[in-house]
Amino acid sequence: MLNLFDTQSGAIKPVQAEDGKTLRFYCCGPTVYAAAHIGNFRTFVVQDVFRRVVELGGLRTKHVRNITDVDDKTIRNSQAQGKALNEYTAIWTDKFHTDCKALNCLPPHVEPSAVGHIAEQIELVKLLMEKGHAYQSEDGSVYFRISSYPDYGRLAHLDRQELDLGKTANTRADADEYEKDSVADFVLWKARRPEDGPNYWPSPWGEGRPGWHLECSAMSHKYLGDTFDLHSGGVDLIFPHHENEIAQSRCACGGESARHWFHVTHLLVDGAKMSKSLGNMYTLDQLAEMGYSPAALRYVLAGAYYRRPLNFTLSGMKDATSALNKLARFDKELAKACPAAKEPTYRDLIKNRPEPGVFQPAWDSLEDDLNTPEALGHVFSAIKSIKPAELTPAEAEATRRAFRLIIEALGLQLPDPDAEIDVPADIRAIADERWAARQQKDWAKADALRGRLAELGWAMKDGKDGYKLTKA
Repeated sequence: MLNLFDTQSGAIKPVQAEDGKTLRFYCCGPTVYAAAHIGNFRTFVVQDVFRRVVELGGLRTKHVRNITDVDDKTIRNSQAQGKALNEYTAIWTDKFHTDCKALNCLPPHVEPSAVGHIAEQIELVKLLMEKGHAYQSEDGSVYFRISSYPDYGRLAHLDRQELDLGKTANTRADADEYEKDSVADFVLWKARRPEDGPNYWPSPWGEGRPGWHLECSAMSHKYLGDTFDLHSGGVDLIFPHHENEIAQSRCACGGESARHWFHVTHLLVDGAKMSKSLGNMYTLDQLAEMGYSPAALRYVLAGAYYRRPLNFTLSGMKDATSALNKLARFDKELAKACPAAKEPTYRDLIKNRPEPGVFQPAWDSLEDDLNTPEALGHVFSAIKSIKPAELTPAEAEATRRAFRLIIEALGLQLPDPDAEIDVPADIRAIADERWAARQQKDWAKADALRGRLAELGWAMKDGKDGYKLTKA
């Protein structure tokens, strides 16, 4: 059974399905106003590993992840580009799906959009108004009254006196984007403003649009009910977004909201926070232009412990490429040792789960608060002791299925170690020069050129009649 840190209790708890069969969980999805960057994808990849471990551990899942297609950013950017909101957000929604597929992320079972659930959001505001938890301001906007919910601050472990809720009646936050330490009453329904253009809907309180915090509560309630098993997002969402979600959900609908809160720590780049000004806010396309594959990025994002900041570096991407090649060679050697065996796939491993065998320590690490770096360490230790050529076909098949259980849990995409790869002309020129030096027995020059290739991220393997280049 997977044990996972719970933000609200501050303790590691078993991840449990209330009905004992299907784990129902909600993930805050992307705001589709631009291409998602690697910091966004750290959270989505870790959530994917979580789901895979749950499913390979024997539970079904119901995974709901929303699309935020109306908020301050989407409206501002669509207006700036002269596009209709739905046209603009569709572009970035499609891009997000393309990137998720490249990173081998399983699609959610339900992917609702905010614009597609305006009616549900209006009904939620009605309930909050009727129960005295919300009020309408002079401009027609509707706000949640934080002082009406005694448990506000519990998720983020904030003290009531620290929040100073008595002062919030005269202080309001009506923007979707505001500081994380804001404790003002937050907006549920935003009255129509000129800068919103045509992006508004009718409501009992006048024309307007929903506030960002309201969206997730309405959609999680519709698809998962008043109480569900787990809610996940980045640590930056704990306060105020998830705190606000809990308040409005419990006050409107009752229930517990989520019974388990799973948050993923942020990503740094070369030890610094990502920012446009530093030029370190990488997207998948930018990394591809540098020659790095989505598979290598997946390895980096999945292979770091989710409760610690991940320091992303380009050298780490090179290391990930080397690690994937090593895992791929081992997998291929096992496949050769059991040529008649069926290829292990994710769905097949769920239906016919193998015993982890020598990879049991790796599986145990995954179930121990998703300790992925420790799990990978156990995998590499295990494969050092295994000689596939010495195994019987039955032993090789069992070993390969156990190995792939861990690989599929991590969602790693293993390359074909024998596949031809595109080699840039400058790299090929160095390799050709080195091969000529070797033929002339100029070992000093050959060694120097091999070192140059290694610096550029390439490994050269010599054969009888030629050489082979691989990404180091």
